[in-house]
Amino acid sequence: MTVRRGDTVELAIDRMAFGGKGIGRINGLVVFVAGAVPGDRITARIYRKKRDYAEAGIVEILSPSPDRVVPPCPYSGYCGGCRMQQVRYEKQLAFKHAHVVEAMERIGGLEHAPVRPVIPSSRTFGYRNKMEFSFSDRRWYLPHELDRRETEGGFALGLHVPGTFYKVLDVTACLLQREKGNEILREARELVRRSRVPVYGLRTHEGFWRFLTLRYSAALDEWMVNFVTSGERPDIVLPIARALDRKIDGIKTIVNNIHSGKAAVAVGQKEIVLTGDGTLTDRIGPFTFRISANSFFQTNSEGAETIYRQVAAYAGLNGTETVLDLYSGTGTIPIFLAGKARRITGIEINPGAVLDAERNCRENGIRNCRFLCGDMRKILPEIPFRPDVLIIDPPRAGMHKAVLAQVLALSPGKIVYVSCNPATLARDIGEMVRDYDLLEIQPVDMFPHTGHVEAVASLARRKRFPAQKRN
Repeated sequence: MTVRRGDTVELAIDRMAFGGKGIGRINGLVVFVAGAVPGDRITARIYRKKRDYAEAGIVEILSPSPDRVVPPCPYSGYCGGCRMQQVRYEKQLAFKHAHVVEAMERIGGLEHAPVRPVIPSSRTFGYRNKMEFSFSDRRWYLPHELDRRETEGGFALGLHVPGTFYKVLDVTACLLQREKGNEILREARELVRRSRVPVYGLRTHEGFWRFLTLRYSAALDEWMVNFVTSGERPDIVLPIARALDRKIDGIKTIVNNIHSGKAAVAVGQKEIVLTGDGTLTDRIGPFTFRISANSFFQTNSEGAETIYRQVAAYAGLNGTETVLDLYSGTGTIPIFLAGKARRITGIEINPGAVLDAERNCRENGIRNCRFLCGDMRKILPEIPFRPDVLIIDPPRAGMHKAVLAQVLALSPGKIVYVSCNPATLARDIGEMVRDYDLLEIQPVDMFPHTGHVEAVASLARRKRFPAQKRN
């Protein structure tokens, strides 16, 4: 049977792909199905056909998997955020573990890698401390909403449909943030609608309201609201900010970022503080961090603490070591380890992050951390010492091959690698095991109901024995 685009086929789903799509097969052809769960028997319609695989959408679930549950979110299956909400949480953890193991085998070439069971999130909902919602003048209506198009029009404030930049769902709540955040979301929507100032067109690049970003401090139970607009109009934004502040308790500060460019990023060229002081304070473990609207901070504070404690356990510091931290960001890992090390040096390319790191050290009374700002490829060869422990926490793309070569040349005794992408973790470790023993990998689930999984890997430099002299 030749499979073509538009065909309806019957599939038995037997695996979960990285990212959350179910996998079935027909005549040897792999078919990826969004929303399918291993154990499902379904009919699906093919909407994309390539030489080696196809993609399909569920038409009917003929027999549900025992691991299938009813998603509590009404936008599940349409929103791009939670792609595994229909899967029992314990099974999500099993799939994520399998993804790490498979990446190590297929990409890293390491069979039987020592991958521990995934540490679950303490919260499966309400765990995010930052949410970014997009305004749009072209609302994407759900099937049951189609009869409301004429009365409700194109206004939307919400989240994107997967794989699109202009399809925005109008959402009244997101279960990944605390309920107070949803109250702020709903009230902000009504205030903006009543302003009658046009929202931004993602295709026309015309309009005023662009994004609403909410940040939350679980430590102090306080919120930051950031309106991102295309221009500076305090006469429009300030009255709305004041009305929102009066209506909702718990808002510490409201800011307005002005972003006039076409790029769809919720970061402004200029920031105006409308109420409060423009910052939040949150904690990871015993340490406090001051966060501004555009600061990087882990979006799951409790999950970050779990990862940092694992980093500390693998580092095994006793107070005498020198530590080098690559991609040090705002200094969260160095600060977390500072009390157990003699000296920590962080390297970070973003000047703003380095300033935040230095400020965070001062505010936490940390004096044994310093930060170098610049390109890793230029700074690493100039490091005048061999660290006892090297911490690596790169972006999703992993380490640049030149940085990886420099890491191996530096030859630290221990390496602790923190990753948000099993594929690039496996690729980099596959190179590192030429000189290092992979002791253990500990996956951590920071983002339940999504396909993402973090992992912390422990490596130790392999001992080299001197060659024996021949008689």
